[in-house]
Amino acid sequence: MVGIVLATHGDFATGIFQSGSMLFGDQPDVAAVTLQPSEGPADLRKKMEDAIASFENQDEVLIMVDLWGGTPFNQSNALIDGHEDKWAIVAGLNLPMLVDAYASRMTMDSAHEIAAQIAGSGRDGVKIYPTSLEPETTAAPAASAAVPQGAIPEGTVLGDGHIKYVLARIDSRLLHGQVATNWTKTTGPDRIIAVSDAVAKDDLRKKLIIEAAPPGVKAHVVPIDKMIAVAKDPRFGDTKAMLLFETPQDALRAIEGGVDIKELNVGSMAHSNGKVAVNKVLSLDMEDVKTFEKLKELGVSFDVRKVPADSKENMNSLLEKAKAELK
Repeated sequence: MVGIVLATHGDFATGIFQSGSMLFGDQPDVAAVTLQPSEGPADLRKKMEDAIASFENQDEVLIMVDLWGGTPFNQSNALIDGHEDKWAIVAGLNLPMLVDAYASRMTMDSAHEIAAQIAGSGRDGVKIYPTSLEPETTAAPAASAAVPQGAIPEGTVLGDGHIKYVLARIDSRLLHGQVATNWTKTTGPDRIIAVSDAVAKDDLRKKLIIEAAPPGVKAHVVPIDKMIAVAKDPRFGDTKAMLLFETPQDALRAIEGGVDIKELNVGSMAHSNGKVAVNKVLSLDMEDVKTFEKLKELGVSFDVRKVPADSKENMNSLLEKAKAELK
């Protein structure tokens, strides 16, 4: 995996590192180094050298700095001397760029590839509101207009006319680093669909989910009724989808509506008042227990594990534990 160093003036690197973890989950081989007012260039360089030395793979290193020509850039430039064939520096660090870098590491093994990829997302992340203040952009070449555009006509049958579900998961956080990194790599979807009435109405959460999708995979947020309609639409017959539900109740409603899910990966359910913890990542209340029992009656099986490398747990045992503690 490509190691990433975030190097900035002041505490910016620490802050954006924390923000990236909130959006994408904790990431291995990422280090935030800061240049404090009391420190000099040599202090920063030592921090960067120590960070790189801690990486499992020191052959591929991406250094992301805040400002072209500033001290973090200059010290990075000195460090990269002799490693130009493998290492890369990208200046202008922002959050969309960092999230894209985390996602790109899933499919790209080269710091050069990732640097080229995230330069675009960094620029695209700069937007202005009101939109009338946005500078005019150069029109696209006329040749691109020749490419056919538009929706697939209603009634068209693609593939066998039935959407393929490579994974259906219950996770109160929906799309985050562990899902994007581990499960996407394991199951190979071409679309990630977060199915939630609440999130479909929340523009900020929708945007964060869409931006957290790994390269080459489109992310969507749809209400439950829309997912039920998609499940019956033959135009999605060539689609390999990963479905994400916040709650078992949402999954039950979708399945009862006709979404043909045979197995649910039960990954994470956050603790709240009235719930009991049945393992490190799952907390249930009696409504959850009854919902899972209803899903069992419908023939749905459960794959209880947070990430693919975990051992599967027995859902029946977890439900019995919850019922005993909720009495």
